Amino acid sequence: MSAPAHRLTPEDLLSAATGLLAAEQDPLANMANLSALIFEALPDLNWAGFYLYRPHAKAPATLFTLASAAPSGQPEASSSQGELVLGPFQGRVACTRIAMGKGVCGTAAQTRTTQRVADVHAFPGHIACDAASASEIVIPLVAQGHLLGVLDLDSPRKDRFSPADQTLLETLVTTFLATLPTA
Repeated sequence: MSAPAHRLTPEDLLSAATGLLAAEQDPLANMANLSALIFEALPDLNWAGFYLYRPHAKAPATLFTLASAAPSGQPEASSSQGELVLGPFQGRVACTRIAMGKGVCGTAAQTRTTQRVADVHAFPGHIACDAASASEIVIPLVAQGHLLGVLDLDSPRKDRFSPADQTLLETLVTTFLATLPTA
């Protein structure tokens, strides 16, 4: 499948994502396809993908329901512990692991708030996985009070991401989270 000749409107992107996610129950497959859809649909991106939260540096490679819950009898790790590990994405080779609170992704994960950065070079502690990146937006994935990871988009254009983009991407994340198993 080749990239579309024209970019999708926000409404079309949300509709396409909703249909795509409804057709599959596997979170990994949905993250892979959602990354590809966003990368193809939004202009001026050089990276779109997910980082998954691991509460402990040596946490097993599980997806969300096990990775986000503490082992029985133990409290959940605080958001200052653990790390983000590379998940499905589209774009150039990326950083594999990001510490909580480090860079834009680690900050979004630790604070559990969207980070929309107009100039990544002015962001304290920015991690330059791709020197071409000039702006970035990162949306945390939080379900039932558990941090699951982040959705990260980079652009080679400064000030690429608008408040409308933020709203759209947060809606896409909410749509994705609604497809996750609750057990």
